Amino acid sequence: MSDGTPIGRVRGLGPAHEGAHHWLVQRFTAIGNLVLMLFLAISLALLPAYDYAAVTEWASQTLPATALALLIVSVFWHARLGLQVLVEDYVHDAGSKFAAITLLNLATIGGGAFGLISIARIALGGAV
Repeated sequence: MSDGTPIGRVRGLGPAHEGAHHWLVQRFTAIGNLVLMLFLAISLALLPAYDYAAVTEWASQTLPATALALLIVSVFWHARLGLQVLVEDYVHDAGSKFAAITLLNLATIGGGAFGLISIARIALGGAV
């Protein structure tokens, strides 16, 4: 009596069936963070001055404002993915895990929204 090959016996028995997708998205956001941070560092280094007026003028242009908005989304998404794995690995009570992931989602959405609104205000010339 045989149970088949070793891989056949364990295929599909993982806890979430989507670990590879989560891992890939975390790697993609890490690469996006790296590229956007390099753009930010290089473009800030090329500024003629670092006073408030020069930096807000730079950040109100289309390309830097878009890059900053993408960076905010990517950083908060990456942080959420990493902290979600931490919560799933180390919080064992189902209720506590649900509460921690809910708070994590609220914090990352709130932080990302605050960052995006701040960039929008700068890009639109301080309107509102």
